[in-house]
Amino acid sequence: MNASITKEEIELLPVVEFDKQIVVANTPEEAETAVNYLSQFKWLGFDTETRPAFRKGRAYGTALIQVSTDDVCVLFRVNKKPFPPALERLLTDPKILKIGLSLQDDYHSLNRRYKFEPKGFVDLQKLVSKFGITDLSLQKIYALIFHEKISKSQRLSNWEADELTEEQQKYAALDAWACLKIYEKLFL
Repeated sequence: MNASITKEEIELLPVVEFDKQIVVANTPEEAETAVNYLSQFKWLGFDTETRPAFRKGRAYGTALIQVSTDDVCVLFRVNKKPFPPALERLLTDPKILKIGLSLQDDYHSLNRRYKFEPKGFVDLQKLVSKFGITDLSLQKIYALIFHEKISKSQRLSNWEADELTEEQQKYAALDAWACLKIYEKLFL
């Protein structure tokens, strides 16, 4: 496996599409149902999205939390209050691994809105060096392992919009799912 990959090499790769089920949890009741399902798994992919700030000094809190199994990704709309108690239970459960990337950034953003102690998290950036990988972005790690490109076209979209577009949903789901697939490929 190569240690790094250039942007030009990534551009030549086929684009991976998220073709699994996506569930959007807008309410505490929908979150409860989703967390009951997700709690059956030993490890899950994890990511967050935050509305981009285009002005200096402006920052937004986490708008979306994505949690993925191999076949289903749940998108929790956390910019709508209150924070779902079921989701907090999942994020603080040390027995269920939540695999993500650059988790300190996610914790910092989450703690702008909600105070809790995340448990059971695995940061891929801290693990991939064992395999000689020196590039630490999700797009590059995924490209090195699977020889496919994750499109980043939706990254700067409005994650606090009343309704997420299908493209936003697929983008968000893919990031959480990709973290899970990397973990499974390297460690299982």
